[in-house]
Amino acid sequence: MTVRLLAFAGLRDVLGGPKRELSVADGATLADLWAELVRARPQFGPLEGSTRFALNGRLVARDATLAEGDEVALMPPFGGG
Repeated sequence: MTVRLLAFAGLRDVLGGPKRELSVADGATLADLWAELVRARPQFGPLEGSTRFALNGRLVARDATLAEGDEVALMPPFGGG
């Protein structure tokens, strides 16, 4: 199945642009997607602990299951003030 990736800040540089489509196995989780990204671009590896995910506009945990056409945002740490 295909999901759409959006990447922000430094994650965009590692991804090679702000948007990309990625094929993942049926039933894949965000953790599976992250593992695939690390395999393709090892520079993602050290960013694992600080990257947050939004799935279709909602912050979610890495065990969230993906579906065809989902939009996954990769976000660096952020704060407000």
